[in-house]
Amino acid sequence: MNNLKRLAVYCGSAPGTDPDFADATRATAAAMVSNGVELVYGGGRLGLMGLVADSVLELGGKVYGVIPDALVDLEVAHTGVTELYRVPNMHERKAKMTDLADAFIALPGGIGTFDELFEAWSWNALGYHAKPFCLLNVAGFWDGMIHFIDHATDSGFLSQSRRKQLLVAQTPDEALNLLDEAAGRATQGMVW
Repeated sequence: MNNLKRLAVYCGSAPGTDPDFADATRATAAAMVSNGVELVYGGGRLGLMGLVADSVLELGGKVYGVIPDALVDLEVAHTGVTELYRVPNMHERKAKMTDLADAFIALPGGIGTFDELFEAWSWNALGYHAKPFCLLNVAGFWDGMIHFIDHATDSGFLSQSRRKQLLVAQTPDEALNLLDEAAGRATQGMVW
């Protein structure tokens, strides 16, 4: 990886119902560590969040967690990470993760994952950062959202330039390669 040193992973604080979700999370951790990419994530011990952190740590990688004070007990803050940042609220969590990471990947998750992904995309589109983002489409998890994003584009609410920002990968290695290439091509400024 030439442009990707730290990757923010957005994913569920629950494990989900499909064993493929956990398998893909472990595979993402393995791909990151084998490519020397450090993890930035939401700082919890539960669900896919805890699994990605534990997997990276077990493989000898570095993990940077960012967790809001209100979620320290609810998401059971992971105290075994390389560094854990406690922040006052979700806005500061997302801002800190953005500052720490070179790119973003969304694994299966719920409303928090959606929020993080769409805020990273909005900030990129508005020129606040030029960091790329990718969906890891595990077992077709993101198919419905991809279809909706295409519908929004066809309906005139997303330009083709903005639509092209949303990278989609089927494997962790493909995702890392797409993100590394996109980070190398990134230029600061709004995307209309």
